[in-house]
Amino acid sequence: MPGVTIDPDPHALLRAAARNNAEWCAAVSRSGRFRDGVWCSPRRTPPLYPDAVTLDPGASAAEVLAGVDTAGPGCSVKDSFASLDLAPAGFTVLFEAQWIHRPAGAAVPAAPAGVPLEWDEVEGPGELEAWEAAWSGGDGRGLFHPGLLREGILFLAGRAGGRITAGAVLSTGGGAVGVSNVFAGTGAGAGAAWAAALDAAARHWPRLPVVGYEHGEDLDTAVRAGFTPLGPLRVWLRTG
Repeated sequence: MPGVTIDPDPHALLRAAARNNAEWCAAVSRSGRFRDGVWCSPRRTPPLYPDAVTLDPGASAAEVLAGVDTAGPGCSVKDSFASLDLAPAGFTVLFEAQWIHRPAGAAVPAAPAGVPLEWDEVEGPGELEAWEAAWSGGDGRGLFHPGLLREGILFLAGRAGGRITAGAVLSTGGGAVGVSNVFAGTGAGAGAAWAAALDAAARHWPRLPVVGYEHGEDLDTAVRAGFTPLGPLRVWLRTG
């Protein structure tokens, strides 16, 4: 929602980041519903996307599990505030990460030196397929459907010699811009992809803060691009 600003209070930013991510998951999954404190899908979501995302630290395990399919393995939950214990229900922690935030109006970092890339926005199903193939290392499964090419969502492609070698996704929701699916292949540093994503966010939604989540080396790269960690999250997976 262009022109909307949110409270800079860190608790409000955490909720905004969780809501933004849940709206992105809902768009990719084409399923699910928003309830008090949680977004959940009663049917299994696409690979790499959770069946539920908590929106409030007060959401209980019972409330989350009531809205998802736990009859078989593969159910996953994004515990946005690292506040749930889902182990008694057969879940284990798949990974932990940090929500990140960058205020609206912050200066866009310069792209690091390296192989120059030409950046543009993906248009049409054919380009989206090529983007997914580059993002997945050639293992595209049609995860990103053409319905995602709409207002409020941008797929950015960094090209070298006409071939996509880097990219990122920007998606609005929750009063923020979410950055996700950042990737960079050989010869295209991740720093360049983050810089391109932030430049696009500043051009399209200059009054919205930028949020996301990362861990490991990707978190270090995001911090170098000017992001600040907000708080932890966990992703739980039911394996049996």
